[in-house]
Amino acid sequence: MSAHLTFMMGKYEARIPLDRRYSENHLWLQPNGDVLRVGFTAYSIRLLQDVYFLDWLVDGGTHVQKKQEIGQVESSKAVSSLYAPAAGVVAAFNDAVLSDPSLINTAGSSDGWLYEFRTDAEFLSAEQYVALLESKWEDTQRLIKGQINESS
Repeated sequence: MSAHLTFMMGKYEARIPLDRRYSENHLWLQPNGDVLRVGFTAYSIRLLQDVYFLDWLVDGGTHVQKKQEIGQVESSKAVSSLYAPAAGVVAAFNDAVLSDPSLINTAGSSDGWLYEFRTDAEFLSAEQYVALLESKWEDTQRLIKGQINESS
């Protein structure tokens, strides 16, 4: 694996590879030819836990706006909406992940990518993304503890 930064989520490591950019909604974006491959960061995978269903609300080639809902992911924790990280075009989806969403859990930073995206938007560096995680970690922990207490 390429060089990475590590963000500690309690006792769990979230590895943040240096060879890609990051969105504030916890997606990584990695150049692949003329598109960006998009996937869940290790941080988001850890919060989702076991992903077992993925559904897209748009088709390949669809122009989307930043924060537009483009799909849903179901995990052992919840059903969550997926939003576009920026204005652009969702070029194509990863058919392997549609057939086997567990790839998100086992190969999230490689074969578990979600879709290919075209945009001119700028995204966070690995260092900026880790700083964002650090700034929000205390609130995230409170949220997690609240969810655990609600489900008890």
